[in-house]
Amino acid sequence: MACVYIPVQNSEEEVRVALDQLPRDASDILDILKAEQAPLDLWLVIAREYFKQGKIDQFRQILEEGSSPEIDEYYADVRYERIAILNALGAYYSYLGKIETKQREKEEHFILATQYYNKASRIDMHEPSTWVGKGQLLLAKGEVEQAFAAFKIVLDGDRDNVPALLGQACVEFNRGRYSDSLELYKRALQVHPDCPGAVRLGIGLCRYKLGQFEKARQAFLRVLQLDPENVEALVALAIMDMRTNKAGGIRRGVEKMHRAFEIYPYCAMALNYLANHFFFTGQHFLVEQLTETALAVTNHGPTKSHSYYNLARSYHSKGDYEKAGLYYMASVKEINKPHAFIFPYYGLGQVQLKLGDFRSSLSNFEKVLEVYPDNCETLRVLGHIYVQLGQMEKGQEFMRKATKVDPRDAQAFLDLGELLISSDTGAALDAFKTARGLLKRGGLEVPVELLNNIGVIHFERGELELAEQSLKEAVGDGIWQSFIEGKVNVGAADATACTRIYKDMQIFTQLEADNVNLELPWNKVTALFNLARLLEQLHKMEIASILYRLIIYKCPDYIDAYLRLAAISKARNNIQLSIELVNDALKVNDKCPNALSMLGELELKNDDWVKAKETFRAASEAADGKDSYSTLSLGNWNYFAAMRNEKRAPKLEATHLEKAKELYTKVLVQHNSNLYAANGAGVVLAEKGQFDVSKDMFTQVQEAASGSIFIQLPDVWINIAHVYFAQGNFALAVKMYQNCLRKFYHNTDSHILLYLARTHYEAEQWQECKKTLLRAIHLSPANYVLRFDAGVAMQKFSASTLQKSKRTADEVRSAVAELQNAVRVFSQMAAGANLHYHGFDEKKIDTHVGYCKHLLEAAKVHCEAAQREEEQARQRQELARQLALAEEARRKAEEQRKKQLEKRKLEDEQKRVQQQEEHFRRVKEQWKSSTPASKRRERSDADDEEAGHSEKRRRKGGKRRRKERSSKSQYEMEEAEAEVDDQEYEDAPLNYRDPADQMHDQDDNAEENAQDVLAAAGLEDSDAEDEAVPPPNASRRRKAWSESDEEEEERRPESSPVRENSAELQESDGEFKPDNEKLNQDEAVEDED
Repeated sequence: MACVYIPVQNSEEEVRVALDQLPRDASDILDILKAEQAPLDLWLVIAREYFKQGKIDQFRQILEEGSSPEIDEYYADVRYERIAILNALGAYYSYLGKIETKQREKEEHFILATQYYNKASRIDMHEPSTWVGKGQLLLAKGEVEQAFAAFKIVLDGDRDNVPALLGQACVEFNRGRYSDSLELYKRALQVHPDCPGAVRLGIGLCRYKLGQFEKARQAFLRVLQLDPENVEALVALAIMDMRTNKAGGIRRGVEKMHRAFEIYPYCAMALNYLANHFFFTGQHFLVEQLTETALAVTNHGPTKSHSYYNLARSYHSKGDYEKAGLYYMASVKEINKPHAFIFPYYGLGQVQLKLGDFRSSLSNFEKVLEVYPDNCETLRVLGHIYVQLGQMEKGQEFMRKATKVDPRDAQAFLDLGELLISSDTGAALDAFKTARGLLKRGGLEVPVELLNNIGVIHFERGELELAEQSLKEAVGDGIWQSFIEGKVNVGAADATACTRIYKDMQIFTQLEADNVNLELPWNKVTALFNLARLLEQLHKMEIASILYRLIIYKCPDYIDAYLRLAAISKARNNIQLSIELVNDALKVNDKCPNALSMLGELELKNDDWVKAKETFRAASEAADGKDSYSTLSLGNWNYFAAMRNEKRAPKLEATHLEKAKELYTKVLVQHNSNLYAANGAGVVLAEKGQFDVSKDMFTQVQEAASGSIFIQLPDVWINIAHVYFAQGNFALAVKMYQNCLRKFYHNTDSHILLYLARTHYEAEQWQECKKTLLRAIHLSPANYVLRFDAGVAMQKFSASTLQKSKRTADEVRSAVAELQNAVRVFSQMAAGANLHYHGFDEKKIDTHVGYCKHLLEAAKVHCEAAQREEEQARQRQELARQLALAEEARRKAEEQRKKQLEKRKLEDEQKRVQQQEEHFRRVKEQWKSSTPASKRRERSDADDEEAGHSEKRRRKGGKRRRKERSSKSQYEMEEAEAEVDDQEYEDAPLNYRDPADQMHDQDDNAEENAQDVLAAAGLEDSDAEDEAVPPPNASRRRKAWSESDEEEEERRPESSPVRENSAELQESDGEFKPDNEKLNQDEAVEDED
C-alpha cells in the first residue's frame, strides 16, 4: 500500500497518508498540507494520485491551491516544485483543450494552459520541462512551427533531453518529415536505451511511412524482444504479413498467430487467434471448427470466453441473432469482469439492440464504455439508445464525446447536429458545418439534407446571406435559378390577374409547352420551399410566390406552399384570396391544424366570430388537443370576445375571461415554456385586477424572451407598461412604453405613442402629452382620434394654467395660444363631422369648441391681472436693484477711503524714518566738529554729579523692589504702589538737574551733550576716543551711570538712557527704542533671577 508521510511542523512526528484511501474532499488534505507547511513535492504526489484515481476536481483543487499567490509567497525559495505544479496544470488544460470540440471552450482551455506555463517561465525561464510543456500545448493547438521552436530551445540547452526529442519527433512526423522524425526517435533511444517498447513502435511507424517495411519489421521484432507478449507488435507484424495478399504473407501471419499460441501457456489461445483471422477472411466454417476445438481442450474461463465470442460473432455475421445472442451470453458468463474481455458485451449489445431490447443493450454498451471510454462506435450507439429512451441530453452528451474521439467521422457530426437542432442551434450549426467540411475534404458529395439544415439554422439566427448561400447550394441548378435571376418574366398582364396571381399556374404550362425542363427532384422540394421562405423574408415576394407555385405545380399535396401564399395575400390585405388558398390546402388535408388555425384567424379578420370559433375548435380537435397554436387561438378568441366594445355584459365578459384563462393554462401545462400562453394568462389576470401577479408573469416572460434571439415579443413590454399605468405608477409606465417603442418599433408606432400620450395625460403632463400626440399625427396623419386627443390635451393644459393661483403673463399668453390651437383643431373636425370620416359626434365637438371660447374670454381677465402683477414685481425688482447699486457704491467708496488712509499712513511712516535718519546724520556731523576736550571734561564732572544723585535714587527704588519679593502675600496691593514708584523714578532723571543748570549746559556744552547722547545710544566715534582719552572721573561717571541703569531698569522697563540727556532725541529715537526696551526687559529678568 503506497503512502506518503507529511512531517509535522516543529516536531519529529509525521502524518501518514495512504494514497489509495485519499479523502473525497480534498480540503482535508489541503488543510494538513497548509498547517504543516509540507514540502511542495508532497502536494504534487497527492495531486497526481487523485488524477490516477479519476478524481479530477480534487486533482485540480490541490494544484490550483499549490500555485496560489499565498503559496508562492511562502515558498518563494522553492523553484523546481513550484514549476512542476504549474507545468502539471498546464499539461492538464492542454489535454482538455485538445479533446474539446467547441472552439470557444477549446480556446479557453488553451489560454489557461498558456497562463500556467508563462507563470512557470517567470520563475525560471530556462527550465526545460516548461518549454517541453509549451511545445506539447502548441502541438495540441496545431501550431507545429511554434512547437518546433519550443522543443528546439530545450534541445539547444540539452541536446539529449528525451522528452524534447520525442516531442520534436512528433512534430516532424506531423509535418510529414518521417526521416527527421526517425532520426529523433533514434537519438532518444541512444540517450535512454531503456525506453519503453512504444518508442520503438514509433520507429516502426516511421519506417513504415517511409516504405522501409523491412526495417519497420525489425523495429516491431525488437519490441517483441523487449516484451515478448506485446500484442501490438504481434498484430503489427501479422498485418504486415497479411497485407501482402499473398499466400506466403498470410502463411507468415498465421505463423505469428501460432507463435503467439506457443508463447501463451494454453494452446486454445492460438486457436482463437487463428479463428479470428479466418473470421475476417469469411471462412466461418473454420471459425466454428477452431472455436469448438478450443472449447473442448480448455477449462480456462477467459480462453473459453474468447472461443464463445468467436463462435457468436460467426453466427452474428450470418444473421442468426438468436444463436449469436446465446453464445455472446455464454462468453460473458465465462469472465468475471468486463475489463478482462469486453468484446462479448459489445456483440451482445448489438444483438439486443437489433431485437429491440433497449434497456439490456444499454447496460452492455455502458460496460463496454467503462473499459474503452473513447470507443467512437460505442459512444454513437449509446447516443442513439438514449434518444430512443427519451433522454435527449444524455444522447447529446455521448454524441459529442464520439465526435471528440474521432473528429473525422462525418456521420457522427451529422447525428450530433440532428440531436442538437432542437435545443442548441449554435452547436448544431457547428456540427453540421464540420460534417460538411469533412465530406468535402474527403471528396464525397454533401447531402442536400445537410445543406438544407445549415441554411435553416442560419435563417433562424437572422444570418440571411449565409442562409441563402447554403440553400442555393442545396437546390443546385434548375428552372428556379432562372426565376431567381429574372430570366423568366412572371409579371401579370392586368389588374385582375394581379389579384389572382397567387393561384395562376398558366406560366408553368406555357414553359412546358416551350420544352423548358421543370423537373423538381423529390429531395430538393423542402430546400426549395425554404429558399422561397427566405426570399419572402427578404421582401422578394414575387420570386417567392413563383417558387411556391412551382412546388404546388409539381407537388400538389405540399400544404405548406398553399399556406405561405395565403400569408402573402393576407399581408397584402387580400383576405378573400387568402381564404381561398387555405381552403385549397384543406382539400388536400381537411384535418391540418395549421390550415385550420390560419383559416380561423382570417375569419376573425372578416369579423365572423362564430365561424372563427368553430374553426379554432376543429383545429384543436384535429390535433387531439395537443396543438398549442390552435389552443392559444381559442384562448385569444375568448379574450377578444370578452373585450368587445359593443354590448359588454359583465357576466358574459367574466365567462369569456375564465375560459381564456383555462385555455392558456392548458397550453402551459403541455408546454411550460410557451411564452405566448404565459403572456395571455397574465393579460387575463390583469383584466381581473390582479396587477401584482400579472406583473410578475409579464416580467418572467420578458426575461425569457430577452434571452432568445428567435423571439421578439413586444406585447409583453406593452402589457407591463399597462400594469404600471393601472397602478398609477406613471413614470415607470412612460419608461416602459419608450423602451418598447425604441427597441421594437424604432419610435415609429402610433398606437404605442397613443398609449404614451394617455400616460402623460393622466400624469397631468399636458405638454408632453401634446408633443407625443403630434409625433403620432406625423406618423398617422389620417387618424382623427389623435387630432381630437391633441385638442383635448391643449384644452386641459390651458384650463389648468388658468386655474393656478400664481401665474405669469407668459403662462397666460401660452394658455391663450393653446386654446386658440384647440379651437382650430375642433373647428376643423366639426367641419368634416357630417362627412362621417372619423365618426365623432358633432355636438361633442361643438361642446369642446364652446368651452375653449369661454376659457378664452376668461383668460382676458387673467391676463390683465397677471400683467399687473408682473408690473408690480418688475417695479419691486427695479427698486431692489437700485438699492443694491447704492449699497455697492457706498461699499466701494469706503474701500477707497481705507486704501487712501493706509497709503497716507505709509507715506508718513516713510517720511518719519527719513527725518530720523537726517537727524542722526546732523548729530554725527556736529560731534565731529565739536569743541576741545577741556569743555568735555567739565561736562563730564557735571555728569558725574548727576550720576551720583541718580544712583542714590535708583538704590532706594532697588530696596523697595527687594521688599516686594520678600512679601509674596501682599503682592497685589504692592503692585499698584510699585507702578506709582516706577512712574516717579521714570520721571526723576528728566527733572534731576536744576533748570538753570540745564539751560547753562545746553548753551555752553551743546557739543558735549551731543557727544554724550551718541555715547548713550552706542554711536561713539572711535576716532574721537583716540584723540582725547577721557579722564578718570569720566570713567567713574560711566560706571555709576551703568550701575544706576541696572537698578533703574528693574523699575522702568520702558525707559531709555537717551531720555536723560536730550528731550529732542527722545522724540526721534523710535527706531532704536524697541531694541532698548527689549534690552531693558532682559536685564530686569536677569536682576530678578
